[in-house]
Amino acid sequence: MKKQAAKSLRAFAIELAVYSVLVICYFFLVLNLLGNWLYGLESQHRYIYAGVALSLIVGQAVLLDSVTTLLFRLLRGRLK
Repeated sequence: MKKQAAKSLRAFAIELAVYSVLVICYFFLVLNLLGNWLYGLESQHRYIYAGVALSLIVGQAVLLDSVTTLLFRLLRGRLK
């Protein structure tokens, strides 16, 4: 049982590291590509900005969750 727990912990640590890198890359990508547009949108159309911001948050969650789920499945398969 301890061996399985160690493998699961190692897979989780790898997944967490990869997820952290993906979140940071996503943040800077959105900041560089959409930063000025979002700033202008926020200052002129607050309700549209709120909808776009929420859409970006939900999109990030769905995309990164699917990527990490795929990575976790691959890691679990390799570590067995």
